[in-house]
Amino acid sequence: MALSLYWYLIVAAALFCIGLYGVLSRRNAIGILMGIELMLNAVNINLVAFWRYLTPSVLTGQVFAIFAFTVAAAEAAVGLALVIAIYRSRDTVIVEDVDLMKW
Repeated sequence: MALSLYWYLIVAAALFCIGLYGVLSRRNAIGILMGIELMLNAVNINLVAFWRYLTPSVLTGQVFAIFAFTVAAAEAAVGLALVIAIYRSRDTVIVEDVDLMKW
């Protein structure tokens, strides 16, 4: 028994909402980055699900998902590097306490 597109969209929407809640409710920069990663994974589920159910003969959905994985990896690397640099200079990763642009 195959799952319909509806179930994949429900899972992706739930994952996106959990990620959005994580971004909006966290004060820690690491938690915010984890929420963004959840939202990007929800987008990947949508891309692959629509590819599978609409045009499985063309690889566009998989190509877009691979591109989104690449962007997520770059975002994680750059984001964690920024968090480590801010932690070394400010001794905190709380977003409200980081005021690098102020004198």
